[in-house]
Amino acid sequence: MTDEFHKPTQYSGDKFDTFVGGEDPAVILRAARDTANALVHRDRGPDDDEIVERLVAYTDEHGVDALAELWARSSPRSLPGALWRIYLMRLLIRQAPEDTSYLFQRGTEVLGTIDPAVAGAPEPTGPEQITELADQILRGLFRGDFATALDRAAAFCRVTGAGATSVADDLDNITPERATALTTRALRLSTTAEELTSAARLYRAGMLE
Repeated sequence: MTDEFHKPTQYSGDKFDTFVGGEDPAVILRAARDTANALVHRDRGPDDDEIVERLVAYTDEHGVDALAELWARSSPRSLPGALWRIYLMRLLIRQAPEDTSYLFQRGTEVLGTIDPAVAGAPEPTGPEQITELADQILRGLFRGDFATALDRAAAFCRVTGAGATSVADDLDNITPERATALTTRALRLSTTAEELTSAARLYRAGMLE
């Protein structure tokens, strides 16, 4: 498992599309729950802003290997599993902001739902705006707005997935391999959106552990 990660880990969209966690030993699950709870439910004080910024930037400095070892194997409908998906989403955005912002912007144009508003990205959404959106969502996790942050991340996934599907339709007769890859990504994003929405619902009910 840890052999797949480096410092800093470079995670392509294709790797995200095919990522599967390993076996889930009880000791890893327990450590995952303990660390996730310590981060989300910690006492807040006068230095909270500084602490939040360190948590947001952690993977920029250290990569995601340590987090993956603890959180990536957890159920998506668990506190550590939800945290892992948010961190991974942010990492992917920061590694490919141009591609991600293009798919997100396309999604806002074809998706007739309130998801673009829920995600909270400004219009038009360029690389800088999509990167800032990822940071805002991650900050929300550690500032007592956990369920809202999950809802925003789920909306981001739905919008970006819709954009990927739309672009795939455009490319189907031109570059079918690329169209297939985008369709797969759209499916993964849709699945992640469902998982994050379920996690938000469980958190509001006091059942996300």
